[in-house]
Amino acid sequence: MRLSVILSLIISLILLPVPAQAASAGDVISAQPTTVYLLPGKLLEVPVNAWNVLYRSTSATGAPNAVSATVLVPKASYPFGRRPVIGYAVGTHGLGDQCAPSLAMREGRETELALVSLFLLKGFAVAVTDYEGLGTPGQHTYMAGISQGQAVLDSVRAAIRLPGSGLSASAPVGVMGYSQGGASAGWAGQLQPSYAPDLRLKGVAAGGVPADLKAVAQSLDGGANFGLAAAAGVGFDAAYDELDLFNDLNDRGKALMTDAADDCVGDLSKLAGLRFSDLSPIDLMNQPKWLARLAENRLGARPPRVPIFLYHARGDEIIPHAVGSTLRSEYCRAGVNARWLSIPGGNHVLGAVEGGPLAIEWLALRVYGLPAFGNC
Repeated sequence: MRLSVILSLIISLILLPVPAQAASAGDVISAQPTTVYLLPGKLLEVPVNAWNVLYRSTSATGAPNAVSATVLVPKASYPFGRRPVIGYAVGTHGLGDQCAPSLAMREGRETELALVSLFLLKGFAVAVTDYEGLGTPGQHTYMAGISQGQAVLDSVRAAIRLPGSGLSASAPVGVMGYSQGGASAGWAGQLQPSYAPDLRLKGVAAGGVPADLKAVAQSLDGGANFGLAAAAGVGFDAAYDELDLFNDLNDRGKALMTDAADDCVGDLSKLAGLRFSDLSPIDLMNQPKWLARLAENRLGARPPRVPIFLYHARGDEIIPHAVGSTLRSEYCRAGVNARWLSIPGGNHVLGAVEGGPLAIEWLALRVYGLPAFGNC
């Protein structure tokens, strides 16, 4: 058994004394108040009650684990009944613990807090997961969608169960994310009926979604953003023991992947221009063990039962526009109430900037209980 699995089990099974009632996913292990800032230097404190939370969740293979998150609740009372809760899934931050959004929010360097704040201004509570292995012992299981989706759903459960949060188990829930977060949001939507039926999920907004990781990896191979594909390889290797990535790498690949295993997203640019063939003597992506896990983590097979808003920039240089539009088509064929926005021009970052506020407004309407109208 890997050391990361052992450490995760220690946290989830030993660190906290087991109560008389069996522990379950979403239970709070520990929590402490924190302060979050919009700008570095601890400038512009966000006026919310905030907690750093460690909570129980589930790995991609069904094992219990522990994941960290930040829970944000506006200080003002909510005048319209039960305060809504948003599970916000961040985009790629990196592989090392120092990249975790919880730490970034405490230090005033979390860029996505600008979008999170639009929910807070509406009076909504927000749970921001760090995902498995990002801020907790073990390697971050980057882009293992099943693990990420479960971490998002359990962060909402943890926010609701957090003593002092004032949140209700019957609160309306929304989920949003972009890029890595878009995949996580999509998986949260697909998994919720079976994994978290207790949550009153009203809608999912997912942008720049890397729904088909094999297609994305092939697109990134040899390009300026190859580091993201390599990081996904590290993340999948952490999620699935049988992949044994490092055993299939050449000496150069082992050195590069070892060096990248604790990098933040900006550091991954050092892998620009490389190909998988530079790192391994075999065709990694077409090995049966990889094909099986990539297929398992491909979005679209289990359609969500709630309305979904999908948005994607036509000029996205990281996640091909065709990957997003294919997901939309598959959802539409499955009868999902899907709203699709193809953002003219732009690139991956502009897709988030232009689409994010629109997605927030769409999701707020779903949380308020207004009907959604798709455009399949």
